[in-house]
Amino acid sequence: MTTIGAQRGSADALEFDMSDTVDIPLVVDLDGTLTKSDTMHEALLLLIAKQPAKLPQIVSWLFAGKAQFKDKLAAEMVVDADSVPLREDVLAQISAARESGRQVLLVSASNHRQVSLIGDQLELFDEAIGSDAQRNLAGSAKAQWLVDRFGERGFDYIGDSSADLEVWPKARKAITIGAKPAVRARVDAMDVEVTHLDRNSDESATRKARHYLKAMRPHQWLKNLLVFVPALAAHEMSMLLPSFFAFCAFSLAASSIYLINDMLDLHVDRQHPRKCKRPFAAGTIPVAHGVVHSAALFLTAMVIAAFLPSAFALVLVGYVALTFAYSLVLKRKLMIDIWTLGALYTIRIVAGGAASGIPLSEWLLAFSMFVFLALAAVKRISELKDLEARDLDSTDGRGYSVGDLPVVLGAMLASGYCSVVILALYVSNSNVASLYSEPKLLWLVCMMLLYWINRVAIISYRGEMDDDPIVFALKDKVSLIVFAACGAVFLASAQL
Repeated sequence: MTTIGAQRGSADALEFDMSDTVDIPLVVDLDGTLTKSDTMHEALLLLIAKQPAKLPQIVSWLFAGKAQFKDKLAAEMVVDADSVPLREDVLAQISAARESGRQVLLVSASNHRQVSLIGDQLELFDEAIGSDAQRNLAGSAKAQWLVDRFGERGFDYIGDSSADLEVWPKARKAITIGAKPAVRARVDAMDVEVTHLDRNSDESATRKARHYLKAMRPHQWLKNLLVFVPALAAHEMSMLLPSFFAFCAFSLAASSIYLINDMLDLHVDRQHPRKCKRPFAAGTIPVAHGVVHSAALFLTAMVIAAFLPSAFALVLVGYVALTFAYSLVLKRKLMIDIWTLGALYTIRIVAGGAASGIPLSEWLLAFSMFVFLALAAVKRISELKDLEARDLDSTDGRGYSVGDLPVVLGAMLASGYCSVVILALYVSNSNVASLYSEPKLLWLVCMMLLYWINRVAIISYRGEMDDDPIVFALKDKVSLIVFAACGAVFLASAQL
């Protein structure tokens, strides 16, 4: 047995004597080998994202068997080659084989419609073979097909998973890419010449954990600090502990939905200059892992919620349901998406009240409704300005075009001004005196909030706003100064 070390990205990584390989075809697997992702999983997510009403029908396909499921899915949806991340190492091996005059085949367990589409679009293969409604071309079935076609030891094979362990022994040369260490070890023990294209590129456990943490978007957890608002607004410091548990539960539940949302937005994110770096879009996390991870986060959130009043658990479930509805349907509905985003902010405050048992003020709910509606509109403005900068009029998955910018900006300003008016009416209310020694100082907050809203409107309209206004506010020194000053005014007004 011979093991040949190959350097990542090198077109001549396999230093074979091509004179004796011209008549030996190179067979390449698709999912996880040519692509970093699984085309079936991606097609499934794309179908759900585009036609969520088909979800019950998709579930019924599962009972028809794996080959039938793949066939029914491929009849509805396949993914393009330019919408999935490809492995450069494998492309280099294909190019080297073709230059030497070798036949190159794409043979996969994916449905033949999907395999043929990828093969036709890349124009790198002499043949593209996949599963059909009766045959799942994986494992022993693929090995037997290749032996029947080329004979034992009559082909070289590039694969990535444990399913290929039945194929590699039948090949003349076994080539792995993206295989787990345990799989590589088993291939090394075979009586076959072996090459591991990425032997020296294994990610450490710490680096993998960073990918999963990044997918959870921990910076977005700052939004969940809103659960502390009821306790702070009522000056009930004893309720900060249950509010903290509510914060933890909301953060985990929100992350579970972020994972689902990113998986459903895969193909849109890959066309975006920044979102294409998200773990699922970049192919650093398999979408199948994302589903399991999302479920684990949600279950953990519900375990934490069990230690809080039952009303909090109901609010949390309602938040997750509304967020899931947003990911599947509502984000495509004109203006309804902005309303939903604003409502999701306000629900966090409602959850804080449920966790602490503090009744919510109508003033607080009215203020939050309008200010968060304004922030949601800012998010859409930044997206539309990004489209304008890329000379695009609209994007898949949204109900807006660049021409809608003035209307969305107007909605943002109107909502922001309404929030300032509500705060001003609250400051003028006689009941405020029971909570603040110097309520007149709160007028300064109204002035600073009005300034901040106008500044954010201008920055977003210039196209200088981050995709998320929360991220922008954390990086923007002026915003941090304004928030700190508002906090100081509230504190001074309460203690003077």
